[in-house]
Amino acid sequence: MTARDGDGWVECSCGGKHWGKHGAAGLLLIRDGKVLMQHRADWVHNGNTWGIPGGARDSHESTLEAAIREAHEETGIDGKHLEPLATHLDDHQVWRYETIIARASSELVAVPANDESLELRWIPIAEVVLLELHPSFAKTWPVLQKLLAELAS
Repeated sequence: MTARDGDGWVECSCGGKHWGKHGAAGLLLIRDGKVLMQHRADWVHNGNTWGIPGGARDSHESTLEAAIREAHEETGIDGKHLEPLATHLDDHQVWRYETIIARASSELVAVPANDESLELRWIPIAEVVLLELHPSFAKTWPVLQKLLAELAS
């Protein structure tokens, strides 16, 4: 993995630290009532939990560019097989995480593409809460689930 200008920790007013000097972005892919979940490797921050592909945003990237780049690095996906639908912002003032919700076409293939992923799995939306979720994703999931329901209606 190449060093990027966004790599680095930010001390947050929430009392924690977050990865991404310019914030971070993730990609929540949906298809047929399921979402693509990533089982994170033990060695990564909050390892051995489930979340979505994502990571640090570089200074020159849009949120969408960062989310697709990170997802490609971690899952090998091709951005041409998704349709962005909405963005959710988790704003900490000094740092922010933006989740891009996108519809994945049937042609989209995802496989663990680097050592950050133990596995990838399409999980029914209602079953996501049954997984051991990344703590930040767990806090955001109820809002994201509501957005998914609104997009489906």
